[in-house]
Amino acid sequence: MVRALILAAAIVLAGAAATAAAGASTPGAAIVIHNQTALRAEPRDSAQQQAQLWQGEVLEVRAERKGYLQVWDFRRERGGYVRANQVRRTRLAAEEAPGLLAVLRFLSDTPGAEALGMGYAAAFMRAAPAEVLNGDDGVEALDALGNFADRLAQRASSGAQLPRSAQAALAAHLDVAAGYGVRFVNYERDGRSQLCYDGDAFRRVLALPASPEQRARAALALTRQECIAPDLQPLARARLDEWRAEVLERVEAAALPGYLKNRVLMRRAAVWSSLAYQRARKGEPAATAAARAIAELAGIDKSELADADRADYADAAVRANASRWAAAPASAQTASRGVRILTAPGAPGETCVTLVDTRKDGAAPLAKRCTYGLVWAESATLNREGTALALAVQPLAAWREMWLFRKEAHGWAVRVLPPSARGPEVGYAEFAGWVPGGRQMLVAREAGVDGKYERSFELMRLDTLAAEREAQDPDTLGAFRRWQDPRWKRLTLSVR
Repeated sequence: MVRALILAAAIVLAGAAATAAAGASTPGAAIVIHNQTALRAEPRDSAQQQAQLWQGEVLEVRAERKGYLQVWDFRRERGGYVRANQVRRTRLAAEEAPGLLAVLRFLSDTPGAEALGMGYAAAFMRAAPAEVLNGDDGVEALDALGNFADRLAQRASSGAQLPRSAQAALAAHLDVAAGYGVRFVNYERDGRSQLCYDGDAFRRVLALPASPEQRARAALALTRQECIAPDLQPLARARLDEWRAEVLERVEAAALPGYLKNRVLMRRAAVWSSLAYQRARKGEPAATAAARAIAELAGIDKSELADADRADYADAAVRANASRWAAAPASAQTASRGVRILTAPGAPGETCVTLVDTRKDGAAPLAKRCTYGLVWAESATLNREGTALALAVQPLAAWREMWLFRKEAHGWAVRVLPPSARGPEVGYAEFAGWVPGGRQMLVAREAGVDGKYERSFELMRLDTLAAEREAQDPDTLGAFRRWQDPRWKRLTLSVR
């Protein structure tokens, strides 16, 4: 059932078999275990170097002389000699499979040994019989192969900060992986390169009788947010999010260790929040998806959060909060002070928001602004003086702004408060309460930029949208303790 993923090992096996048929005394293969191993023209240190080999590469062994192995490199189509102590020999026979798997297990937790691990995965998959590959050991090897490829892609994505020698080794390891048929996809994000493994081994893990932990690792790797093409069209993104949700559903979260269960729940919360946005964009019911995102986030055990997962937890919470209005119960707008908003289609894809005077039946709009984002009309909140109205507008799946309609001397004006001055990436800005007097309001904002998340609760001026006071905890601001809106406190995910 498991196909031969490792092309180079297959070629070496065929070559070794041919050598054996020709009567050679030392047929088999050799796995390079050291970086920058010299392939020389003669079996001596002073001989000319034919090529430079890297850990994980597989060679065909043809003979042994003076502590050197005579080998053939099928990848470069070149023969030569390598020191015997710089490689590990194998006949790729079935009886060697348990030993190869043991080394593979050791390498699975060794940082920087991803290419070497792929070489041993290649050897194991060629040596093990079909019944072994279809069993637990085969799933373990696929799981290890996927993790090697995933780790190598993550190393490459942050390789710009490495020394030049380390970058050269990293590039060579990627070439080794490519020689084994391991494929990567490269995305450009904000001028930076993001390399992602295409996930073939992980898809095979999900198709086999894998353990809950193996399924969880595969699902998490296949549903990475950073490995989504940034130029996907909306319909394609919606289909991808549906597939991501389906993949995560194959994981039995209750059977996982606490930290791994948290990771699955965080990913589910992020995916379902995106689905809520995509469904709402298409005019489909989105309440179930938004409620699912909130429920998954609520199921996270914060005492089991690993330090490395705290940024992911903040990311999931921001995404779920950005789409939470899809799950909010509908409520009638307050129109007792004479104004309300109306929404109507504008240009193709646009929604236009109009503030109207209810006493004049909307004949003379007080203010109007159009957007390609989602307008959450049920979020509209008017202050008691009737001079300001706050509205939630969501231009992107993980980015929600607050629009403020304010009565000024010359009439009503509309201003937009973003989650952050940088971005848009991930964030929300939301109304949290009106301060009596008609000059101030309470706002909660949170945004993630370059992997760092900042949350603030602010006492803000209505005329300038400048924060007079702010804090990371709303309880430390007297205005929040006195004037926070009960509905906001009940529905928001900013207080967690």
